[in-house]
Amino acid sequence: MDRLLIDSDVILDSLFDRKPFAEHATNVLRMCEIGRIHGFLTPLIYSNVYYLLRQTATHEKVIKKLKQLLEITDVLQMDRKVIENALNSGFKDFEDSLQNYSAVNNGNIQIIITRNLKDYKHSELGVFSPETYLKSIQASHVG
Repeated sequence: MDRLLIDSDVILDSLFDRKPFAEHATNVLRMCEIGRIHGFLTPLIYSNVYYLLRQTATHEKVIKKLKQLLEITDVLQMDRKVIENALNSGFKDFEDSLQNYSAVNNGNIQIIITRNLKDYKHSELGVFSPETYLKSIQASHVG
């Protein structure tokens, strides 16, 4: 089973139904829900999603959504080592660097799912858009 970090943009595409990205983002989350893939988020992703959802919904509704998300994904740790690695990396986006090293330090994450592929060009992990990832696993089951 693939173990992957799901970036904030993918979560937000699904929750905000952002076209044309929502369908693939929602399918990734659905695969987490049915146990076909093992999805991970970071505490920072939860914070970002809360902040952005809170712009359009009540605290209670946002917390309910985050609880639903927590039911289908696991949470990666962020510690001093993650921050040090992020600070000393070649990443241009500090937040994405934190996400990346949280996944790397876990040791079991193989893939990052994001629409911001260029922000992860320095990652040692596989980096896919939701659409490309879904096509790749579909192709591997056909062949």
